[in-house]
Amino acid sequence: MQIRIAGTISESIVDGPGIRFVVFCQGCFHKCPGCHNPETHDPNGGTLTTVEELWKQISQRKLLRGVTFSGGEPFLQAAPLVELAKKIKAAGLDLVVYTGYLFEELLALSEQKPEIYELLQLTDFLIDGPFLLNQKDLNLTYRGSKNQRIIRVRESLVQKRVIQQAI
Repeated sequence: MQIRIAGTISESIVDGPGIRFVVFCQGCFHKCPGCHNPETHDPNGGTLTTVEELWKQISQRKLLRGVTFSGGEPFLQAAPLVELAKKIKAAGLDLVVYTGYLFEELLALSEQKPEIYELLQLTDFLIDGPFLLNQKDLNLTYRGSKNQRIIRVRESLVQKRVIQQAI
């Protein structure tokens, strides 16, 4: 299965806990003013690759705690990311996903697109919400603006309410 990406980072310590492989997905309709990755907005930009090629790159890294899907907007390509996330979870790695959507919006969208819910079920931590320039705070862990939440997804799905991670 193919996926359009803006790029990857093979070892990051700023995109979630521990050493992480980061996949920057291509395409985003949020277009937040002050976005850290504006080159990812064009859904036709970046490069096409396959889930298999990304998995090959990830699996060669032996010190990873997990993988992060960033953007762009990962949920625009939920189906191939589900395929990749299944490989990640089977290998015992955790998954962090950044999104400009709110958790509640993703749940509503998943009613028409079940792959969104499937990706949520495979996600350990979701950093949700658009980047808001007027709430920018460089002291926040894993977030760019104060409105963004770090959500423990599996617990939130079970309890049917947002459970935030204290950092």
